[in-house]
Amino acid sequence: MTPMFSQSENTQITPIVGSSKAIKEIYEIISRVLNTDSTVLILGESGTGKELIAKTIHYGGQRANKPFIHVNCAAIPSELLESELFGYEKGAFTGAFNSRLGKFEMAKSGTILLDEIGDMPPQLQAKILRVLQERSFERIGGMKTITVDVRIIAATNKNLQDIVAQGKFREDLFYRLNVIPITMPPLRNRTEDIPELCEYFIEKFNKKFNKTVGISNSVYQYFKNYSWPGNVRELENLIERLFVLKEDNMIIPSDLPEGIRNGGIPEIPDFIDDDTNPFINGIDLNAALKAYEKRLIIHALDLHEGIKARAAKYLNIKRTSLIEKMKRYGITSTPSEK
Repeated sequence: MTPMFSQSENTQITPIVGSSKAIKEIYEIISRVLNTDSTVLILGESGTGKELIAKTIHYGGQRANKPFIHVNCAAIPSELLESELFGYEKGAFTGAFNSRLGKFEMAKSGTILLDEIGDMPPQLQAKILRVLQERSFERIGGMKTITVDVRIIAATNKNLQDIVAQGKFREDLFYRLNVIPITMPPLRNRTEDIPELCEYFIEKFNKKFNKTVGISNSVYQYFKNYSWPGNVRELENLIERLFVLKEDNMIIPSDLPEGIRNGGIPEIPDFIDDDTNPFINGIDLNAALKAYEKRLIIHALDLHEGIKARAAKYLNIKRTSLIEKMKRYGITSTPSEK
């Protein structure tokens, strides 16, 4: 798909691909905010393309030839995030042998994307609010007020209103960020865009791997039935994996992982009472339902790296209910106890 806006030749920006009503509405909002300095808040699940929206706004607008600085607030330890954003003066702390610019100064006259801003520590939120209001701040250990001309775009996969209600995010900061909200829908809510996305990725990987691989139309039905918890990023990664492993020139349903072929839901387990005469005594429905529920819970935890809150949301149950079921079935969570 051709990018929505023209860009300089040395700027490699992936276009926002799709022709669904939801994507067209997002294009319309973007076209209206391109040449303004209004703050934009981009909402959406992980992998939906929030960074692509931010880059489209920057490189399609009046700041296109200025820096685009991306800061992932969740990836930087809270004790380092302040110096990363605002910089510091020589001698501000042990090891500060020289002054250092922060990301806001690096983004001078351009755009800064504060990604995953819902994870920003409370102590930093007041400084971000001041930058939004006054476009000024001080480096750590500094006395001089620095003024910057920068457009601020924020993004998050969290519900900021819920976090505000919990007292974990400043209400005044939320309203300052929420000037122009753009919500990127999950892929499962715009499945009509899947063929177009596949065509884009097929073309991309044919060039990358010097192949001429195509995709069978029968594959698309499996893709449309799948829930895509990782959204567009998951689709792209899947197609790349299929390219790497594919020996001939056509991707067909049998090439797909089991989770895709069965719609992302674990297969119903077999219940056989006798190896020679299956189902001779019938099926224990209660046992079958419990075993299936257990498999679904394990599946949800695997998808979300053991994070209970996300797994519970995926299963449409409360986190406390999930924990009770995990105890009942003897399921232990992996990496996180969140």
